[in-house]
Amino acid sequence: MKGIKSTNYFDSVKKKEKHVPFHGQKPYSIRVMRTRFPPSPTGMLHVGGLRTALFCYLIAKKTKDSFLLRIEDTDQEREVPGAVENILNTLEWAGLTPDEGVVLEHGVVAQKGNYGPYIQSQRLEIYKEYAQKLLESGHAYYAFDTKEDIDRMREDGQKAGNPAPKYDLSVRMRMKNSLVMEQEEVRAKLEAGEPYVIRLKVPESRVLIAQDEIRGKVEFKSHTVDDAVLLKSDGFPTYHLANVVDDHLMKIDIVIRGEEWLPSLPKHLLLYEAFGWEQPQFAHVPLLLNPGGGKLSKRQGDVAASDYIEKGYLPEVMINFLVLLGWNPGSTKEIFSLEELVEEFSLERIQKGGAVFDTKKLDWLQGQWIRNLPIVEFAERILPTVAEKYPEAKTDSRFARRARLIQDRITFFHEAPDMLSFYYEEPQIDMELLANKKQKINRDDLPELFCIIIDTLQNTPVTKWTAHGLLEKFKEVATENNLKLGQLLWPLRVALTGKPYSPGATEIFGYDEELDSLEETESLLMNSEEVFKRLHKAQKLVHVM
Repeated sequence: MKGIKSTNYFDSVKKKEKHVPFHGQKPYSIRVMRTRFPPSPTGMLHVGGLRTALFCYLIAKKTKDSFLLRIEDTDQEREVPGAVENILNTLEWAGLTPDEGVVLEHGVVAQKGNYGPYIQSQRLEIYKEYAQKLLESGHAYYAFDTKEDIDRMREDGQKAGNPAPKYDLSVRMRMKNSLVMEQEEVRAKLEAGEPYVIRLKVPESRVLIAQDEIRGKVEFKSHTVDDAVLLKSDGFPTYHLANVVDDHLMKIDIVIRGEEWLPSLPKHLLLYEAFGWEQPQFAHVPLLLNPGGGKLSKRQGDVAASDYIEKGYLPEVMINFLVLLGWNPGSTKEIFSLEELVEEFSLERIQKGGAVFDTKKLDWLQGQWIRNLPIVEFAERILPTVAEKYPEAKTDSRFARRARLIQDRITFFHEAPDMLSFYYEEPQIDMELLANKKQKINRDDLPELFCIIIDTLQNTPVTKWTAHGLLEKFKEVATENNLKLGQLLWPLRVALTGKPYSPGATEIFGYDEELDSLEETESLLMNSEEVFKRLHKAQKLVHVM
């Protein structure tokens, strides 16, 4: 990076450092808490990132404050095209719409708010300004070490018995930096445009203390902290500088992030101190684990939130599932709406240990949510999927009542077209399916069984075709003919649906309740003419087998 010429820096390097102890803020529960979710666009949004965004959203809404989205794109080489759009679309899908920052406006990425830009690559001059302040106050220094110099330092450290050497106070005075160079030499290098980075000057013999909302009191000894790079040679900041500067300037009250960032906390504490800023609250949430106990990764399965969207999981379900990964509601309740979570969520009930990402639990929650939907809403939500294959479903006056039959039988909405297909197209009869060993139905039995089924329906007034009434009628007929009930209902089901699975055989076409008068097209779920047509077709097929 080109040198930053500053007389102030050279005038200030001799000033003595003065450090003060850290003091935590008031607990978040008695303050309004402005939160931020700052993903990096280096890939599709991870389910762990979506959980962190959820926690940030819930705290902001619980305390009546704002939820901000900031894009941390300082790692330009790893940026993935379309990642920002994926992050925004995923948050919108989940109902976690940002109040401020990077947002979607009519499908286009935009920014809104008074503290922008909210994309870090657009804030480079701001970071340079604050890096300069650290140089001037003596809390940072120029480092001109080449890659070869750094590699040599690490090799020497390993030879000396240090398995993980780092650029810290134990080696800084042997490196090529402004702490060991004469001011004139530093000035000459800067004026010559020699590449450099700006590093944090970690003080000696300090104990750095912070109060984490999840982990309680955490302590770090300064001799374990490296002199982290704050500003890279290309002019881009590292996470440490950009994160602290942005959180302060954007007035963030609480930093909620994954526990993998806990080792970075002492560097951030030192930066807040160096700038003379009040530190925010911190909450480091536990990792998501695979069923084997390791960190959740692509090797064990899907990790992008969009993978689960594509599979058909509902946003309500994913939110419900993710919040329970680490958070204990303090009761046996497991089904929560987003509105309920805003009222009940608290960081104090987040566990310290990792949480297992159990897809079986996710599927169970999906089923519970679908079954708990009001029937009208359920029908409305599956209609687009069904109508995509069967357009006539859009004008089907019986659609909601037909949909009710499958509400307890599906896990994903995309299963609905197949489950309801027999209402919109005549099924193909599989003769092998009609014969059923479990029901003790042989091929030779089928002609007689269909005669009994058809006679039973013909001798029952259509006005009495209720699901329950027909079931009772078939029970009587089965007893009279020394048959099992399944020997009648199985052929009936297969003839009408062509499927080995479906709602109950009499539910497929019966009334919701017994009627005094018949309005067949509005009442029967399948017209009687269609029922007899399919039964007679099956009867003919079994006679020629």
